[in-house]
Amino acid sequence: MEEKRELIGRKKKWEKSLEEELLPLEEKSSKEENLEALLKEGKWKRDGKEKPEKKVGVNRDNGVKNSSNSSDKNNSFGNRKGNGLEEKGVKKEENCQIEVKNPSKREENPKLENINKMEQDGNREQNTNRNKNRNKNWDWEQENKWKGENSDGDQNCKQSREEGSNLKSKTENRKEMEKSVKNGRSGKNGNKSSERFFENGNRSIENGKKKVKNGDSNRNNSLKNEEKECKTNGKLSQDKKGESKFLKGGKKSAKNGEESFSKGDKTSKISGKTAQNGESQPKTISKGQEKGAQTNPDKQKGNDKKGNGNKSFHWFKDLQRAVKENETIHRNRLTTHSRIKPNPNRWIKFTSLGGLEEIGGNCAVLESENSAIVIDCGMSFPKEDMHGVDILIPDFTYLKEIRNKIKGLIITHGHEDHIGAVPYLFKELQVPIYGTSFPLGMIRHKFREHKITQYQNYFRSVKKRHPIQIGDFKVEWIHMTHSIVDSSSLAIQTPVGTIIHTGDFKIDHTPIDGYPPDLHRLAHYGEQGVLALFSDSTNSHQSGITPSERIVGNTFRQIFQSTSGRIIMSTFSSNIHRVYQAILTAQQFGRKVAVIGRSMEQNLQLAMELGYIKFDKSIFIRPWEISKYPDNQILIITTGSQGESMSALYRMAKGEHRQKLKEGDQIIISAKAIPGNEPAVSKLINFLLKKGAQVAYQEFSEIHVSGHASQEEQKLMLRLVKPKYFFPVHGEFNHLVRHKLTAMETGIPEEHIFIMEDGEQWEIGSKGVRKVGKVKVGKVFIDNQLNEEIEKEIVESRQELAQKGIVLITLQIDRNRGEIIGKPRVVSYGIVSERENIPFGKEIEELLINFLEHNRQLFHRPRILENRLKDVIKKHIRRIKGLKKDKGEPIVVPIVNCN
Repeated sequence: MEEKRELIGRKKKWEKSLEEELLPLEEKSSKEENLEALLKEGKWKRDGKEKPEKKVGVNRDNGVKNSSNSSDKNNSFGNRKGNGLEEKGVKKEENCQIEVKNPSKREENPKLENINKMEQDGNREQNTNRNKNRNKNWDWEQENKWKGENSDGDQNCKQSREEGSNLKSKTENRKEMEKSVKNGRSGKNGNKSSERFFENGNRSIENGKKKVKNGDSNRNNSLKNEEKECKTNGKLSQDKKGESKFLKGGKKSAKNGEESFSKGDKTSKISGKTAQNGESQPKTISKGQEKGAQTNPDKQKGNDKKGNGNKSFHWFKDLQRAVKENETIHRNRLTTHSRIKPNPNRWIKFTSLGGLEEIGGNCAVLESENSAIVIDCGMSFPKEDMHGVDILIPDFTYLKEIRNKIKGLIITHGHEDHIGAVPYLFKELQVPIYGTSFPLGMIRHKFREHKITQYQNYFRSVKKRHPIQIGDFKVEWIHMTHSIVDSSSLAIQTPVGTIIHTGDFKIDHTPIDGYPPDLHRLAHYGEQGVLALFSDSTNSHQSGITPSERIVGNTFRQIFQSTSGRIIMSTFSSNIHRVYQAILTAQQFGRKVAVIGRSMEQNLQLAMELGYIKFDKSIFIRPWEISKYPDNQILIITTGSQGESMSALYRMAKGEHRQKLKEGDQIIISAKAIPGNEPAVSKLINFLLKKGAQVAYQEFSEIHVSGHASQEEQKLMLRLVKPKYFFPVHGEFNHLVRHKLTAMETGIPEEHIFIMEDGEQWEIGSKGVRKVGKVKVGKVFIDNQLNEEIEKEIVESRQELAQKGIVLITLQIDRNRGEIIGKPRVVSYGIVSERENIPFGKEIEELLINFLEHNRQLFHRPRILENRLKDVIKKHIRRIKGLKKDKGEPIVVPIVNCN
């Protein structure tokens, strides 16, 4: 109510001031003055010329420059009011021509001189204002006087109305005199025309008052809308005096008001048209545009109609200024992360539990104060010295500590290094699993193997491009191409901003399934502003781009065409599109397909059940049916491309599989050795060649393509997302460092790039990024045959045994008599060769007998005796082997039985 009263009071005050300003005009104008003015103006008619008309007007609007959006909204109210006045009887008067029969007989009148003087004063002031606006070197002191120092929007509006009112009062007489010449009648009808003119003028004044009231009532709304739009468009910048360009609206509005009054229609149209023209002002433009853009509103309006209809478009005469404006646009589009609203009271924390400083074992935690999500949970391959270990999984100690915060497990795709450890995690804690259908189907198979199918009700299959609220995070799956179907990147909206996690990716524009990566969605988030990007670094040393998966099919056709025997193709069991191309090629060459290997059979069947690939089942045969067909009609698809000792291909090469290799078989290894697996792959190839098979591995450059992005694709990801902070992930330390250099090439500052290590906790917030701690991480050893964990101490003991060897001593003594019962027994492993084992054992026996005969006092202290025996034997072996102390010493295990 208080705002309403204030508004009404302001309207009354404005109406009163307008009446006071226009009152002298009515008093000074009399019938006689008008008649004599008509005679004076008649000279222009007599000479056949048309008097040049000065365009002078006043802006009765609120004195603020309005954008096209705000003016459109406000005009709707003003137009309704204007239309209402016309309907109530304020009709447009017909204009009449005045014919001056005898203009030469007019007499000089001192009152006419006063009118001319007023006209000259008004013209002079109008020209002065126009020159100021056109002058590039703007007089900033004069502008400060116009605005008033420390002026705000209300002061600016008031100043504009005062200037406009003064201009109107000084120039209205001249305009009315001109129109009375055109509209009045000659001779004795002059008085009647003058009276009619003043009646029309009074009506126009009343209409103008009402329009001004309407415009003033909308002033506050216009100010708010304009300021909001200016801030949104990034156009609210400071001028040379540090004042906002938005506050220049008062002066510009007054200028536009002058032009709008000059465009007013005939007598009765003045009030309505001026109000409309005063409100319909161009959109706010920058200082450079104000100097270089079109100054004629009529021409600008015509260009808008002829062009694309974009009323906010402005072109430049000053080319250098245009270049600077475009540079600003470039800077703004490359730093969209500045649009992120700061939230100083919130933070998120990222912790990697695996996948850094290694290839595989990817697992990470993203958490806020109240909730956490786990991103992938994969396995990795053991090293050669990890005897009896099949796979490695992350240490879940930290996940157990925050188990109450964890709201879900997020899966990006179905590779083993991203889902292989999920069953082991679920034996510790159970949380919902979110992912697309194919990786969830692969996890379902693992749950069956581990006999935990009761946890399948935790599966949550998602739709891409549809964000899901999970705790404090809103997660969206974005389609991405990789060496497996249904792979995804993640867009995670957090309390402090959006985070993009690429997962494993490549940019394949011609994928087998026809679904290229959803770059448009990544660009969408990039335009909104991305706080941090976590991106795949596996192929960061590879320049250029990674070839499309489609080119492998051409290599398959070349090999199939030149092979007359059996073809055995091995690849990753999860690479469904690679298998699909091999089967498609077999169809073209009339070959039957036999699938050998449990994981290969499961994944291929799952892909067909879910509809990712489609084949006529008649093309497939059972492994035991291979012998029924000629060799040139057989394609065998199997596992073992990484030289795994338990894989089908490895056992075929060793002769341990029921499917035996033949001389002349064509082996295709369509995969690249994972770093660390090169020796195993090399050993496999040697075994295959010894069997007489032909091996196609690296001879064909396009027999395999990577599923990871090369440098140019990594750059494209960085350019699309435009993150504020960058974290390279998924790779060894050298891969992360190279990815950092690539990011710097795209313009990301070095201080905004962070190389992490497993276990480190990094806090990301509005104030920046910092490392806040470290948690326990490591690897858990798994025997995959039993699906059980192997204690770390066991693995370390195996490693020690393999490196040092062992000596076992069995000794029996009689403590009462102080004698040795029988001879000591010595067995050694890994110390000497087998043929030297018997002489070495006798040598140790003699050493022990000699030692015991001189240390019978130790028979009653067996523990001390065992330790002394260890030292004696180790010293002797160092001497005969030439070993240094603690360097390669064997493990000595004495067993003393006392009677």
